[in-house]
Amino acid sequence: MLENRIKFRHLQCFIEVARQGSVSRAADLLSLTQPAVSKKLKELEEMLEVQLLDRSKKGVALTQFGEVFLKYAGASMAALREGTDSLIQAQMKGKARISIGVLPTVAASILPASVIRFRQSGLDVTLNLISGPNTLLLGQLRVGELDLVVGRLAEPELMSGLSFQHLYSERVSFVVRPGHPLLARAPFNIQQLGHYPVLYPTRDSIITASVERFLISQGLSTPPDRIETISDSFGKEYIRQTDAIWIISRGVVAREILEGELMELPINTLETLGPVGLTTRADTLPTPAIQMFMNSVRNTAEQMEARAGQR
Repeated sequence: MLENRIKFRHLQCFIEVARQGSVSRAADLLSLTQPAVSKKLKELEEMLEVQLLDRSKKGVALTQFGEVFLKYAGASMAALREGTDSLIQAQMKGKARISIGVLPTVAASILPASVIRFRQSGLDVTLNLISGPNTLLLGQLRVGELDLVVGRLAEPELMSGLSFQHLYSERVSFVVRPGHPLLARAPFNIQQLGHYPVLYPTRDSIITASVERFLISQGLSTPPDRIETISDSFGKEYIRQTDAIWIISRGVVAREILEGELMELPINTLETLGPVGLTTRADTLPTPAIQMFMNSVRNTAEQMEARAGQR
């Protein structure tokens, strides 16, 4: 039987190449070599006796046969994952496990209250929370290592095969310690930022592009005296001990700003607003446990927005 010859790796390679439009990018995401991916695609086409992909210098595109097959291949992969998860959960006798990817920019703001709300449901689930740069988390989400990513909306080229649900929008802040010399300058001049060291988002941070665009719009270049980091704990402590300026998503330091532990410089950063939400695989239905966690995050976001509107 033909279907007995088609293996999981055949479908996995085909689906990822279709999503990426590139054999090389698909190989990178699957941690395979390009020849290995190409071989699986060739085997699949030979078994089906049709051409699934058009290859050119511009990349790879689906043929009409490929478009039809992709629909069923995606459904098969999703069903296989759901079946595997069900067996694993059954073997664990109620001790289910869901893996959530969290960007550092939202881990300190919305996540703690969301986890508290979720655990109040009494569901016997172990939460595996993983923090890291956006590109890494989305790559893990695509291959099933993560069930959900909570964070900012990624660039369009990174969202292939993924689905995003908006929760709220968040802007970037320029934060300093209380008593910082810039707080006493009146009127404040943004050009004075160049006189101080800066804690700056790393190159793979989701907010880097919007920060760079904002600085350019203000006639500023990338700060030469900078430390690139996504460590919230380091940032908060370093700012308290020095005259450095921290460029960070406001949600990370909202509590410290509210309590007066850190101060915002009077800079209008509305143009850095970016959507924060829930990212899942487009071809997979969330399990009941994941859906309940997503609902907890939504409810927390709604309460957070309501409180912000009252202030």
